[in-house]
Amino acid sequence: MFRLKNKLLAPIAGVGILIGGAVAAADFTACQVTDTGGIDDNSFNQTAWKGVLDAQEKLGVGGRFLESQAETDYEANIISLLGGQCDVIITVGFLLGDATKAAAEANPDQKFSIVDYAYDPTIPNILGQVYATDEAAFMAGDLSAGMTQTGILGTFGGINIPPVTIFMDGFVHGVNYHNAQKGTTVIVLGWDVDSREGLFTNNFDSLDDGRAYAQNLYDEGADIVLPVAGPVGLGSAALADELGVDKLKIIGVDADLYLTDPAKQHVYLTSIT
Repeated sequence: MFRLKNKLLAPIAGVGILIGGAVAAADFTACQVTDTGGIDDNSFNQTAWKGVLDAQEKLGVGGRFLESQAETDYEANIISLLGGQCDVIITVGFLLGDATKAAAEANPDQKFSIVDYAYDPTIPNILGQVYATDEAAFMAGDLSAGMTQTGILGTFGGINIPPVTIFMDGFVHGVNYHNAQKGTTVIVLGWDVDSREGLFTNNFDSLDDGRAYAQNLYDEGADIVLPVAGPVGLGSAALADELGVDKLKIIGVDADLYLTDPAKQHVYLTSIT
């Protein structure tokens, strides 16, 4: 099993950046608002929280989180953390962009950080965290094109938003690069870079959708699938496990699924983190 990591992606460095050594660690509290999927989603909610836990262990900061069960929880969860108990509020996910912006502009003395979103123009009290995940996904595409036995790969996303499609773009470009270098004709089902159309579950939490979308791609000949949908991909991994050894390989995203989903290590070709 290989792990592909963009070197820019340290485990939620925003906490450390905003602490900056200027505040006594024991007096600093980092608070997190998750996207849907839960704090233990084996994806970016969990990875972000690990950053807070690491800061607790290494720097002695305090930490707390609130889980969003639905998009309607974003604003309420952020508001509930205001009032001086949190030195930084970390919101996790592109979909929290509007709620984070509104809260930051209404509370200019409160520091925020948001994962997978950057504001233009920038907002002084928000640290936006975006990463070149297409570079790591490119390597996964190149690898997959070299490993496929059917010549068909598949991908699908949670929602058609930039932090999702950047993975899919990089993956397709990596496959195209492999084809150009090796004279192969590997194809990718599920995403068209030019038309910006593809397969999307329209959620980040349904394992049933992860299973169904992977099954459809497998039925069309794909033997390696990249789900870019957080814990939805765990449903794809469950299908791969049931199909048997080396019938279908899955590429993880946001965390090293070989480590966070140990019962199904054998189904993961690599992870993009």
